[in-house]
Amino acid sequence: MPLRSRSILGLLVSLLTLGTASTVLHAAPPAGYGIPVIDLAGETQRQTVVDRRPGRYIGHPTTVLLEDQHTILCVYPLGHGRGAIQLKRSADGGRTWSDTLPVPENWSTSLETPTIHRVIDAAGKKRLIVWSGMYPARLSVSEDDGASWTPLKSAGDWGGIVVMGSVEPVRGHPGHYRAWFHDDGRFIRQGAVAAKPVEFRLYQVESTDGGLTWSAPRELYASSAVHLCEPGVIRSPDGRTLAMLLRENSRRKNSHLMISHDEGATWSAPVELPGALTGDRHVGKFAPDGRLLISFRDTTRESATRGDWVAWVGRFEDLLAGREGQYRVRLMKNHKDSDCAYPGVEVLPDGTFVLTTYGHWTPGESSWIASVRLKLSELDARKPRTAL
Repeated sequence: MPLRSRSILGLLVSLLTLGTASTVLHAAPPAGYGIPVIDLAGETQRQTVVDRRPGRYIGHPTTVLLEDQHTILCVYPLGHGRGAIQLKRSADGGRTWSDTLPVPENWSTSLETPTIHRVIDAAGKKRLIVWSGMYPARLSVSEDDGASWTPLKSAGDWGGIVVMGSVEPVRGHPGHYRAWFHDDGRFIRQGAVAAKPVEFRLYQVESTDGGLTWSAPRELYASSAVHLCEPGVIRSPDGRTLAMLLRENSRRKNSHLMISHDEGATWSAPVELPGALTGDRHVGKFAPDGRLLISFRDTTRESATRGDWVAWVGRFEDLLAGREGQYRVRLMKNHKDSDCAYPGVEVLPDGTFVLTTYGHWTPGESSWIASVRLKLSELDARKPRTAL
């Protein structure tokens, strides 16, 4: 893209690469958005129940697609973040789901949102890892694609919130991974107490043995002015750039973006994203045509779908240039507050996205977990509206 056509946001991201960012730079993008919206909330034929238990709160799932390209595993707590970790498997790309599967007894002691990731060591040994946060951060490992698991075990003398939202391999170094999480001062160490004013900090850890052991956290950024958290990292199609999308929990600004061109060794200062990408717990994957779909809870300050489960469709270059993207999608309507959408996003070989999350999908009922299936080609054929 010619330099003269880049937005201010794109220039800031390109030029500001720092080891530890200390200042937030605001390009003051609009609080809302102007791209079209496609509404799928009423299309129940796209929806599959993963787990629904009347009167029981179920939330915060994450998923992983195995190498056979049709088996998906899903972990989630019985409760709001804190609660016994449940495990389910779909053998048909999310069309149907198993009953809950056996897990170690101490998965019932999980204190926070679990996450699941695929890792591979330098010898090619494949593992699944499940993280459970707060203090201390704990880890469970499977070396048979989820048939059996080790008990949760402390990963070190540290903890945090939504550990780990993202785990990425370091290119050119088999078995080497970096991962990201945040903390507000309460859980990073035993007995910690949040400062006043509250300060949110972003952390990075790494493993050089295929996910079995992890380093002490390295602080990337801290601020009390904005509360940046729940990092979701997306790698560019050419593999050279990592984009970290961040929830802004003070609700004073849009979501933010940090960029790394060196596998996470250094990161740019955070800058605000367009309103079209403002939300909580961004998770993104690429369609076969190279476009990017990012799923999140809509917390855009000016949005008809605020509080719902939505997706953004655009290109990776839109993130760097500060563009709004192509269109947004309301996946399901949430009927209580903004309590929904810690999503899993998987893409099947035919381009079908399998999106999985929780929410209050039925008025007056506790939250439950659903999957939604879609192809971008189906959405492209529609005439998106500019407002709902």
